[in-house]
Amino acid sequence: MSAQIHGTQHFDEAVREKLAFSPEALQTIQKLMSRYPEGKHKAALIPVLHVAQAEFDGWLSAEVMDLVADTMKILPIEVFEVASFYSMFNLKPVGKCQLEVCRTSSCWTRGAEDMVEYIAKKLNIKDGETTPDGMFTLKTVECLGSCGSAPMLQCGAEYHENLTEEKIDTLLERYRAEGTRKNYTDLDFKNSK
Repeated sequence: MSAQIHGTQHFDEAVREKLAFSPEALQTIQKLMSRYPEGKHKAALIPVLHVAQAEFDGWLSAEVMDLVADTMKILPIEVFEVASFYSMFNLKPVGKCQLEVCRTSSCWTRGAEDMVEYIAKKLNIKDGETTPDGMFTLKTVECLGSCGSAPMLQCGAEYHENLTEEKIDTLLERYRAEGTRKNYTDLDFKNSK
């Protein structure tokens, strides 16, 4: 059933059988679900998907979405519908640092396209591609809600606003030096000034 629900994504039952959340992730998921009344725990799906994505290398395979469905006791199609709708969820592998550049009107009028071109040239990748070392993925997205400080990008839980080429250079150097995956669930985020 899951292979049909996930459409074009390959579903491997043997891989699925080996998947499990870490005890910490499972505890977080249970806490998220407990915020809602009995029978309404599906409302926790978006934050649970963030936990799953952080737990499994920054993306949601068909097998991971099936694990989420089993854990939440909902249908796999319900998970896939949400995961495939929102740009914050990745249905294919991405780099450790996904640079999500806002491309809507406020950012566009203040130079977002120039920033996308600069990042693409600097990393030698196009929108939607990942660097050969697996460090960076460039992704253009719709409004990230920081119109007053455009152009901006988000990487994990961090917002980087009022972008310039110099700020991008510093950001890329810092992320490369840290060498860690950036997730929406990171608690140590700081908005840039």
